[in-house]
Amino acid sequence: MPSTEPTAPSNFIRTIIREDIAANKNDGRVHTRFPPEPNGYLHIGHAKAFCVNFGMAAEYGGLCNLRFDDTNPVKEDVEYVDSIMEDIRWLGFNWDDRLFYASDYFDQLYEYAVQLVKLGKAYVCDLSADEIREYRGTLTEPGKNSPYRDRSVEENLDLFERMKAGEFPDGTRVLRSKIDMAAGNLNMRDPVIYRNIHASHHRTGDKWRLYPMYDFTHCLSDSIESITHSLCSLEFEDHRPLYDWYLDQLGVFHPQQIEFARLNLSYTILSKRKLIQLVDGGHVSGWDDPRMPTICGLRRRGFTPAAIRNFLERIGVAKRDSIVAVADLEFSVREDLNKHAPRVMGVLNPLKVVIDNYPEDQTDELDAVNNPEDESAGMRKVPFSRVLYIEREDFREDPPKKFYRLAPGREVRLRYAYFITCTDVIKDENGEVIELRCTYDPASRGGSSPDGRKVKATLHWVSAAHALDVEVRLYEHLFTKENPMEVDEGQDFTANLNSDSLELLTSAKVEPSLADATPGMTYQFERRGYFCVDAKDSRPDHLVFNRTVTLRDTWAKIAKVL
Repeated sequence: MPSTEPTAPSNFIRTIIREDIAANKNDGRVHTRFPPEPNGYLHIGHAKAFCVNFGMAAEYGGLCNLRFDDTNPVKEDVEYVDSIMEDIRWLGFNWDDRLFYASDYFDQLYEYAVQLVKLGKAYVCDLSADEIREYRGTLTEPGKNSPYRDRSVEENLDLFERMKAGEFPDGTRVLRSKIDMAAGNLNMRDPVIYRNIHASHHRTGDKWRLYPMYDFTHCLSDSIESITHSLCSLEFEDHRPLYDWYLDQLGVFHPQQIEFARLNLSYTILSKRKLIQLVDGGHVSGWDDPRMPTICGLRRRGFTPAAIRNFLERIGVAKRDSIVAVADLEFSVREDLNKHAPRVMGVLNPLKVVIDNYPEDQTDELDAVNNPEDESAGMRKVPFSRVLYIEREDFREDPPKKFYRLAPGREVRLRYAYFITCTDVIKDENGEVIELRCTYDPASRGGSSPDGRKVKATLHWVSAAHALDVEVRLYEHLFTKENPMEVDEGQDFTANLNSDSLELLTSAKVEPSLADATPGMTYQFERRGYFCVDAKDSRPDHLVFNRTVTLRDTWAKIAKVL
């Protein structure tokens, strides 16, 4: 029997599972499942759901199934099936031989529906979708019975069989549960079980002309697979009485549905329908746009599986919905990348620096640390020459108070290199600074002076003769409001889109060690943030870097002020 001792901070789901194991419920088994619909790409909210399901099963020596709820062929695609499996594997989970589809059970589900009809618990209804909504009532008013509710069992069986044969056009007839049109829970007011859809299914082809609804399919699929703990997000809490009703009426194995709070992130939309709207409306470049909260978007941006898992474990599992600050997710990403990402120097907005007293034909090879958090990462050589690039924002001709970086007559340290002093400023015809003339102290090699004098700033740089030209994409929040759904009357959530969520830098320079960078690799550009080689648009002759996160939450604001 698996241990009941938790390996992480306790929560109410762990408590339930431990109590069930102790009571030998389900013979001490723990068997969960993750049942995504293959009608879109997974986002980080789904990641919480499958991390909970796979994680709880693994923690208590159980099993977790991957089951696709493929009951609506109009919206489903094999592309989504493949992407979902890729995302789950990337985050570190595996279902081994337990890959299932709701379509695996279509024959059995149909027989269950027939059984409900024979029990007098289901009937074929001719009301249209709009009429069903009208008859349903409201939260304060009971619904009213369909005029077709009292059809005989024989008539219902005949009509249902004809629905299966595809005899009726879509939308003209449905099979409904016969429960209670006055129930306080609207989900119990004779919900639809089956509807006609004349569409080819990606797995069953043209065999079926009617397809089951989610609530009916979900609980019975759980039962067929002998799931013990059906863990799902809080929006299904009101559906639990229906989940239980179907299982009880049919007298089949009864899993326990347990709901937990879904993930809500600030400045983020986690609605598949609205994410589709962003993609179809051209507001983003696709499902894998690095500004999207999709798993493929986060992966392309440079987020790591460990960072996402650590974030989800850190926020925990609760019973009530709340909004988590996206900064907490970014903190987890920084925390993980800080341990593993190699340090390099990259200049995003270059300003030319000429060191007048440095020999024109000379190049130094300076030692640079690859990662101060990981001694095993070792050192690398960085070329230094007479002409360099520094960040344009690291120079001010008329520096404000507390600006300690380079200015006329001021000395600063170049990272791993020398002390330099600005002696002259070159401008173009428009008065824009285009070049700095400086001198260096040869005795300060390595960044320290033998006479012990101090400087207040250390700048990163790259050698002009050795630099690689790259494209850099700087990302900010996709929305300007913490809650993107807060809009004025007559607007939708797209009114809160951030027009500055993407900034393209086409003249960035990076040190030559990045010539060997491959798609997906992530680096810390010293003083600038963490950057990932774009896996989609990068080529060997044209590297594209996506900024994963800044070095700290306030860095971007500080840089703008200074």
